[in-house]
Amino acid sequence: MEKIIFTPEGGEAVRFYVLEQTRLGGIDYILVTDSENGDGDALILRDTSLPEDDEAVYEIVEDEEELNAVATVFENMLEDIELT
Repeated sequence: MEKIIFTPEGGEAVRFYVLEQTRLGGIDYILVTDSENGDGDALILRDTSLPEDDEAVYEIVEDEEELNAVATVFENMLEDIELT
């Protein structure tokens, strides 16, 4: 499982494991978890970086409609999980 490190502005680095990625409406999304094994907290992140950016920039998806749409896609991709 791919591991990525996020460094929020003014914060400490946080490690996440990428469960899946998808593109929806021209926007890239990743589903990440804080636990490599077993149940962990999961987040859906939207790529907000520009093509010329050296590093990817991700934001947590907070809009309920967008979150539900992307969560449905990930649930269909990963049949053995349910996102709540």
